[in-house]
Amino acid sequence: MTSSVIFGCEGKVLSDEERTFFRATDPWGFILFRRNCETREQITALCGELRDTVGREAPILVDHEGGRVSRLSSHIVPKRPPMAVFEGLGKPASLKAVRLGAELLARDAADVGITVNCVPMVDVRQPGAHDIVGDRAFSTSPETVAALGQAMIEGTLAGGCLPIIKHIPGHGRAMADSHLELPRVEASHGALSQCDFVPFKALAHAPLAMTAHIVYEALDDKEPATTSVTVIEDIIRKEIGFQGLLMTDDLSMKALKGSFYERSVKSLKAGCDLLLHCNGDMTEMEAVAGAAIPLSAEAERRSEKALTLLTPPAPAEKKSLEEEFASLTNGVNIS
Repeated sequence: MTSSVIFGCEGKVLSDEERTFFRATDPWGFILFRRNCETREQITALCGELRDTVGREAPILVDHEGGRVSRLSSHIVPKRPPMAVFEGLGKPASLKAVRLGAELLARDAADVGITVNCVPMVDVRQPGAHDIVGDRAFSTSPETVAALGQAMIEGTLAGGCLPIIKHIPGHGRAMADSHLELPRVEASHGALSQCDFVPFKALAHAPLAMTAHIVYEALDDKEPATTSVTVIEDIIRKEIGFQGLLMTDDLSMKALKGSFYERSVKSLKAGCDLLLHCNGDMTEMEAVAGAAIPLSAEAERRSEKALTLLTPPAPAEKKSLEEEFASLTNGVNIS
């Protein structure tokens, strides 16, 4: 049975050990990083290898946001701008540009066999917060973030990928990088509801969401959202109203403590549907696999509902889409 986990792999081709491990564990999906991506042909072949190990069209994820976060290098696909540039275009140009940009990002990924792009990031940027969010965020306005996030969801689906809203319930106030340490947010529940949660509420219909490894002291002063029953049940599922497939952020990030088995068990018990482990380390993956369980009936239903939204991109001349996007974003900084 399909296991409640998404795994990365170590290199550009699978080792015999990885093939055997993935056949035995049957992960829900896989995720690729720059270490896995050298050429278009190689990425396509690797996606085929990964799917062969589980005998189905397993979802394959990538972080292809544009700007400084893109696992598909500029020698493979065109360089795309960060999310922060779009607000300055003004309406309705910003909505059109985000939708078209998201479609191009998704087509970049779908063209090489990837089917899930980890966008949109709908964290509300806060002045003075850590730059881990920074120009990856659309705006400091929750309403603007929600509107542009919706445009990005639409464009991602049009381009042949599933979107993931992240990092629920909001990473914008973090004063630390959760890749390196555990951020703690002191804002009141009311402040969070009136700002950080707003885009997630507006986009609660999204098929997939990724948790934040952050302690929100007003909600649960001990556990980060990923491992907090209170945050997942009372905030993400009830107050925000997200009923889609919920995955952890990467379990190997240093914000989380304990063994990989313990992190995995706590995340599933808290209410996450899927565990995400990215770095391809076999010892860590074996520990995560030891805690992973078959998808629950509810998670299976959520998965099936999400996957029904996955359709090939509509026939289009990519060159003309690129030209239209370039005209909409003429003069913006894409670095």
